[in-house]
Amino acid sequence: QVQLVESGGGLVQAGGSLRLSCAASGHTFSSTTMSWFRQAPGKEREFVAAIIRSGGATYYADSVKGRFTISRDNAKNTVYLQMYSLKPEDTAVYYCAESLRYLHSSYYYTREDLYDYWGQGTQVTVSS
Repeated sequence: QVQLVESGGGLVQAGGSLRLSCAASGHTFSSTTMSWFRQAPGKEREFVAAIIRSGGATYYADSVKGRFTISRDNAKNTVYLQMYSLKPEDTAVYYCAESLRYLHSSYYYTREDLYDYWGQGTQVTVSS
């Protein structure tokens, strides 16, 4: 049974940092694209960042570019989201998602329907 488990969320002051982790289990970590999405209260879920397994190409939403860094450790079957300079508007539930496809353009990696597995989410709250 495939499982993605996020951790690392919490409460932080504006300007602070957090690192989220997403551990994959139940299958070989052979997925092509791993991403983070987030959903703020009263809003739709939105794309945050993606990383391609082969070559390690990364993609970011404009709202987090320069502040967030996505990375992966294939040996540990884990993907990370390092978040710096957090803002109150970053407050959301953050979800890890895995796609077995090579989602190499924004048309694809932002589409939730192209992801095969999702984690349960971890809450990030940024106070002003």
